[in-house]
Amino acid sequence: MAQHNELGKEGERLAYELLVEKGYKILEQNYRLGKAEVDIIALKEELLIAVEVKTRSTNYFGNPEEFITTKKKQLLVSAINSYVINNDIDVEVQFDIITVLKQKNEFKLEHIEDAFLFF
Repeated sequence: MAQHNELGKEGERLAYELLVEKGYKILEQNYRLGKAEVDIIALKEELLIAVEVKTRSTNYFGNPEEFITTKKKQLLVSAINSYVINNDIDVEVQFDIITVLKQKNEFKLEHIEDAFLFF
């Protein structure tokens, strides 16, 4: 497996652990709908949370959250809408981002709640 893929998987694992520590109930990981993928789908109180995890080895070219394009947001919305419909869920949806930045041998995580709105 390519090194960047391994880094991404490690970032998703760390994000998962962070959410569990914060009391989120993890419903799905890597939920796919066509080209769309939601890294983590979680439930917290009365919110369904779609979490995009962005892992980088450097922020030299920008912060990890800056790499989430409008197209990626559209795909996330499409996938989570499908999930809600297929599972007959009636809750408010929130989109969060967890950034994971590897600095030397340590990982710095930031959880950005309600990171973007989409209409």
